Amino acid sequence: MKYTKKKSKKKKQVQRNFNLAILLFIAFIGFSLLDRFLDLYNQSFKKINVSVNSSIGEVAKYTPMIEEELKKVGLDGHTVTVAALMMQESRGKGGDPMQASESAGLAPNTIQDPKQSVQQGVKYFNRVVEYGNKMQVDFPTVIQSYNMGMGYIDFVAKNGGKHSEELAKKFSMIQVEKNPQTYNCGGNKNNFRYPYCYGDFTYSTKVAKHMESITVSIPANLSEATTKRSF
Repeated sequence: MKYTKKKSKKKKQVQRNFNLAILLFIAFIGFSLLDRFLDLYNQSFKKINVSVNSSIGEVAKYTPMIEEELKKVGLDGHTVTVAALMMQESRGKGGDPMQASESAGLAPNTIQDPKQSVQQGVKYFNRVVEYGNKMQVDFPTVIQSYNMGMGYIDFVAKNGGKHSEELAKKFSMIQVEKNPQTYNCGGNKNNFRYPYCYGDFTYSTKVAKHMESITVSIPANLSEATTKRSF
């Protein structure tokens, strides 16, 4: 009788040990699979980041600098916007990647220090944002004014408050008529802007497209919600 009880207890112990071994084995397999999944995910994410960042070329390296300057004026939520402006202006190349010299009252490309260019570009962007808010125009108007000047904000404010390429063309033609010798598209009538040779009436549309690609490129620093609010 005692022998039977001991045998039964031993059998139960063996069964418990076997079950425990099975659980440990399953747990080991589970952790191994999870670790492999995370490794593959990280590798895929890095590949995606590299490939998309490369699509915005030299601009990517300036985004930390842009964000730093925007924080100084309380506009750090617009890193995407300013990076997109740079993409349209120069694709991040040259000594004045923001093409900000003229906004400082200088001749084009006078600035030859990218940091100074970003500082001046952000300073001017801040001015057009503040003035755009004051005049109650939409954000595409603010973007267009980075290219056409703050006078475009006044023009749109008097014509419904919303940017359109037709309004940009009208504003461009007004400036062309004031100075036809300067704003003549270099005499090239095949230029897509001709005869609206002051600025680029498609500028805001182009910047909006850049914003979409840059939002995907640097998700850690930039907010897609900001982009959707902006346009």
